[in-house]
Amino acid sequence: MARSIRMDELRLGVCYYPEHWPEALWEDDFRRMREMNITVVRLAEFAWAMLEPEEGRFDFSFFVRALDLAHAHGIQVILGTPTATPPAWLTHKYPEVLNASVDGVLYRHGMRRHYNYSSPLYRQLCERIVRNMVEAYRDHPAVIGWQIDNELNCETNVFYAEADHTAFREWLKRRYGSLDALNQAWGTVFWSQTYTDWEQVHLTRPMVNPSPNPHLALDEKRFISDNAISFAKLQADIIRELAPQHWVTTNGTFGHLDNHELTDRLLDFFSYDSYPQFSTIFPGEDDNPLRDRGWSMSLSNVRSISPNFCVMEQQSGPGGWVNRIGMGTPRPGQIRLWSYQSVLHGTDLLVYFRWRTATFGTEMYWHGINDYHNQPNRRVREVAQVGDEFRKIGAAVAGTVYRADVAILQDYDNTWDGELDEWHGPLRWRSMGAWYKQLQYRHIPTDVITLRKSTTLEDLAKYKVIVYPHPAIMSDETAALLAQYAEQGGQLFFGARTGYKNLDGHCYMRPYPGPVAKLCGINVEDFTLIKGTVSAAQVQWTDGRLPAGTKAEGFNEVLRVEDPGTEVVAAYASEYYAGAPALTKRAAGKGHAWYYGAAYSEPVVDALIDSIGLASPVSDLLDAPAEVELGIRSEGERSYLFLLNYADRPAAIRFKQAARELLTGDRMEGERELPAYGVMILTLEA
Repeated sequence: MARSIRMDELRLGVCYYPEHWPEALWEDDFRRMREMNITVVRLAEFAWAMLEPEEGRFDFSFFVRALDLAHAHGIQVILGTPTATPPAWLTHKYPEVLNASVDGVLYRHGMRRHYNYSSPLYRQLCERIVRNMVEAYRDHPAVIGWQIDNELNCETNVFYAEADHTAFREWLKRRYGSLDALNQAWGTVFWSQTYTDWEQVHLTRPMVNPSPNPHLALDEKRFISDNAISFAKLQADIIRELAPQHWVTTNGTFGHLDNHELTDRLLDFFSYDSYPQFSTIFPGEDDNPLRDRGWSMSLSNVRSISPNFCVMEQQSGPGGWVNRIGMGTPRPGQIRLWSYQSVLHGTDLLVYFRWRTATFGTEMYWHGINDYHNQPNRRVREVAQVGDEFRKIGAAVAGTVYRADVAILQDYDNTWDGELDEWHGPLRWRSMGAWYKQLQYRHIPTDVITLRKSTTLEDLAKYKVIVYPHPAIMSDETAALLAQYAEQGGQLFFGARTGYKNLDGHCYMRPYPGPVAKLCGINVEDFTLIKGTVSAAQVQWTDGRLPAGTKAEGFNEVLRVEDPGTEVVAAYASEYYAGAPALTKRAAGKGHAWYYGAAYSEPVVDALIDSIGLASPVSDLLDAPAEVELGIRSEGERSYLFLLNYADRPAAIRFKQAARELLTGDRMEGERELPAYGVMILTLEA
């Protein structure tokens, strides 16, 4: 069962750094927090140099004073273990703890997350500071929980220090048992890469071009994930031993880390850092991007880890470091909008980053709720409004969970393998984006779920539709599970490059789509990557459902029907394979398996949604324009419909039935206007 945060009401928090401010400011800060209904603060995640100013000499008095004052004002505290920022005395004396580039050059002190997880000495030093810190604060009445480290695998998610190469070899010995088995799994007979001694085996190193053995590259990412989890476990075990009354979490979803496994093994629930405004500086190449609304897809992924979770850092102002990732100021209403975006998707504890903008350091332009001058501003007023609303609705909404009948399926192996493999990796992002966007625009709530070894038919069967767009790596066991899903009534969608690799990343010597060829009733007769001068073929629906000129993007597979029960739904309309099947559907028990020999695009997704009759679950209640996100949180007899307007103009909501608005208590009927960046929460009848 997924691990979730347990809250009796929605709660508001803020990241606070007393070490950045004169102590004379603290009491006024805590007083004003309480006035805004902020009842939780996160402290100390970057404070190792204060807690252990010299090796082996600890001083916990500073944060005792901060904890005492927070407690006096009725504020509870999440403490961060400070291992993301080792102090200068440590990295100077013990440079072996530092991470290194692929060239073996050490990353020096002066940033954060510049260490490696593999150094036995760093692990010992981390265990020591964490043990002493937990012993110092475990009995303080203000402390409710711990955040392990900060944003594991942020800044970099690859590790090439000497200690990492050594740890990788030990990991491989446990995984394969022998060099013969390793050589087989990595296909080292190719290009005479065969290993005859374990000391010859390394993580990726500089080569004549950046094309490592793809099977080594996949195992490298699996190792990094396992190594990060083992590093976190050292800290979680200490907290469980010394402070069993406190909960344990960590924050952020970064590359090469299986956050599902991390949470299941170590945490009480998962936490996330939500910065929707990144979309303004990383807009992608999409002609019609979701922008900040696209952050809902990331929150949907977090929800698959913990159905109810904490947002440990919620954007509360313009962001950016001194020299990079600068962002403009959120428009009036956007901070509140983004807060409810997080709440809709499962957040029960919302912690803003940060209380006041730092006046120095790399993040002195990463603005918080308060400006440097500490005077009232519109961000303060906006957060205070959210705090007041949480007072009104917090007990009603907390503990409800997001509901969806559609899921987009992913898995870590294909995500990591796709980083190197341009024959399937880019297709995944294109297809997931197209599906999520069109489902969003048509007000069809959607989950993003992760296929794991522990996934059961029961986990999948609650969805009417599952989209698993480009799982190049697929086992026969996974194929059998997916066949069961379709047979019990599910609509299952695959895309190009499905099922042509085994778990080691070797290509199968069997017709594509490999393990699901029989389920789909097709084989891939021919194929081409769409790149450079190679053009995508046009695709035409047999009943004319697609707009003329629609292209089959990314990759084109020429399909051959192998089962008389397989229906050709769309065919290619240009290129040398014009007339050949592009999209097929085969009945499987009570459901269907669909196969599209390309990357999904918005027009193709729209046509498929129409074909299977998907509709918004509240189409009988109201109509809303596409720029409004719609989602439902419910549990038992409680059910709430969220409407979030991401547009900079009002949106007209037309009610077909009357409904009660939770924030205001107003009766909604007829035509109502949802303001720019506005929020509406409706109480649904059980």
